[in-house]
Amino acid sequence: MIYRDDIVLDLEGCAPPDLAEPFDQGKIGLIVEGKQEITRVCTCLDVTASVVRQVIELGADMIVAHHTPFWYPLTSIKGSDASLLRDLLSHEINVYVMHTNYDLAVAGVNHCLAGLLGLGSVRPLSLGVVGDCYLTPSMIADHLGTSLRIWGKVSEIRRLAVVGGSGFDPVLIKEASDVGAQAFLSAELKHSVARSSPLPLLEATHYALEAPAMRILAGKKGWTYIDDPPVLSTYP
Repeated sequence: MIYRDDIVLDLEGCAPPDLAEPFDQGKIGLIVEGKQEITRVCTCLDVTASVVRQVIELGADMIVAHHTPFWYPLTSIKGSDASLLRDLLSHEINVYVMHTNYDLAVAGVNHCLAGLLGLGSVRPLSLGVVGDCYLTPSMIADHLGTSLRIWGKVSEIRRLAVVGGSGFDPVLIKEASDVGAQAFLSAELKHSVARSSPLPLLEATHYALEAPAMRILAGKKGWTYIDDPPVLSTYP
């Protein structure tokens, strides 16, 4: 058994709250308060109803997530929000969120992604990282466990920029190009950004790029990772 406040202090060391982007104010840290004495912790990317059910079945007392389940202030509590909160509060389950502060942290989301892809000589970007790449696009897709959409012509990728989540920003893409990246991997690409990009763009899913960090965190801490990917189908 360990105390919740000790876990919170440890997590704040892993991903200092002051690293978070301004839009994350009020959306990170301990957002749902439950038991003080913790016997089991689970990690996940998203605090979905399915994740909460599994946490209850496992008898866990705390969820550490990347995404908050409440993106906007709640002025009324009903429907799916009420159901989720009812399950959390009735079982005294804590929810701790680390979002953009974990994206920017040393050994955070982007460094975990670089490790998963085996990138070498990794250096930080203003958001994300760039490193030597030894994989083909098809091998990158295999490592991520998802399909890739490739915008632009790709021959050989010796230097790859990666940004977990929604990172297709023209400023970031230019920064990556300026430091020698030959391709840019992220998720949720806009058409206008694709058309103006100086680099080939590799588009994965948001989940595939960020979930590995939560799985790796669970492995390091001896916690339980709950995988709950969105249902996605692709057709030729």
